[in-house]
Amino acid sequence: MTPEDVLSMAKENGIKVLDIRFMDFPGIWQHFTVPISELNESSFEDGYGFDGSSLRGWQPIDASDMLVIPDASTAKMDPFFKEPTLVMIGNIADPLTRESYTRDPRNIAKKAEIYLKSTGIGDVAYFGPEAEFFIFDNVRYESQKNLAFYEVDSVEATWNTGRDEEPNLGYKPRHKEGYFPVPPVDKFQDLRTEMLLTLEELGIDTECQHHEVATAGQAEIDMRFKPLVQMGDQLVWFKYVLKNVAYKNGHTVTFMPKPLFEDNGTGMHTHISIWKGDEPLFAGDKYAGVSQDALYAIGGILKHCNALCAFTNPTTNSYKRLVPGFEAPVNLAYSSRNRSAAVRIPMYSSSPKAKRIEFRTPDPSCNGYIAFSAMLMAVIDGIENKIDPGDPLDKNIYDLPPEELAHIESAPGSLEEALEALSNDNEFLLKGDVFTKDVIEKWIEYKTENEINPVKLRPHPHEFFLYYDI
Repeated sequence: MTPEDVLSMAKENGIKVLDIRFMDFPGIWQHFTVPISELNESSFEDGYGFDGSSLRGWQPIDASDMLVIPDASTAKMDPFFKEPTLVMIGNIADPLTRESYTRDPRNIAKKAEIYLKSTGIGDVAYFGPEAEFFIFDNVRYESQKNLAFYEVDSVEATWNTGRDEEPNLGYKPRHKEGYFPVPPVDKFQDLRTEMLLTLEELGIDTECQHHEVATAGQAEIDMRFKPLVQMGDQLVWFKYVLKNVAYKNGHTVTFMPKPLFEDNGTGMHTHISIWKGDEPLFAGDKYAGVSQDALYAIGGILKHCNALCAFTNPTTNSYKRLVPGFEAPVNLAYSSRNRSAAVRIPMYSSSPKAKRIEFRTPDPSCNGYIAFSAMLMAVIDGIENKIDPGDPLDKNIYDLPPEELAHIESAPGSLEEALEALSNDNEFLLKGDVFTKDVIEKWIEYKTENEINPVKLRPHPHEFFLYYDI
């Protein structure tokens, strides 16, 4: 879509306002709204000014002025606002130099796509994230100097089988038994379908929706794979749509990796493939029908996995899911069909076009633009340096004897470990100026000061249960 197309679209749809959106550094969508009269052809070059010092991880107050320049190709109608509203995603730029901002996550993703082409390896990298989530009916939380608690609830939670619901009709999935019974046990079929159809109306192709393993409304909606930047755009729309459809219906959606104790966490298994022209580069005659380049790509992911986790699993809560011996794939191995490996080669189809690798460690708390870019850089590094992933592990890793398991490396056990790995292993990210030293240093600083240290310094409610009477 061109700027002219956008202006015509606004006129034809009786648009009254323009909503401009962009992703902040940690990964939350931001927006502001202007009258449609403020949009003209020059807006696509001049952009709109805003205060960059008020955004997390961005500018200091003495250099706060920034520009957001709308991208005409991203124009969509908002499905939730009362007044007809045109939405465009913008790119962030310096108002003096007009250079793209290094800490703009979308800019990182755009540079990753450019770098892939410059290597000659391929023309396009496709990403297909399976972002899981929870649908709750109620959430309460508090964190004060003398008080800390959280409570989530769901009409289909197994802990509510004895609740007086006047009447309680039962049909609540037990722990780890939500994959996937029909209604009335599954309470959210219609809600998930509304989410799916809203995504489709926005031009976001979906493949399926279903209940997930955990009790209390865990769910998944799968988007069809798209190129990196486009999927980054779609993932922010995805979260926005799911949250707003849930909110409209009196529910709440969270993408926290581990909101429940002793039940499945929320992952974002991510499918990756590279194409050059009409050729799928990951199809071949090696293990599980993949190419040598695909194996090298797996080698790159496994080699850099600990550093990748700083972006793909970027919260302290992420590591409540990534615990050895439980359901999450923390062991750095690859396999076909084996879902306990960090990297899997899906075997649903024998078509060369369907050949891809699936990185199973990430979770949906991540900033998609940055996480996908980091994954692509690891894949490229693996291919360029012919990194051997070793032999596949076609066993249930969790059933291995200790002497075998000792030889399999694990993903980091905390966000602090992941950031330390990123500090020590980031050269592969700096190629092509895709990531910059400034981005990596600021990421580590922000996460340490705003997330790791505040969590580390606070007493945990369970510590009172364990230690109050000592």
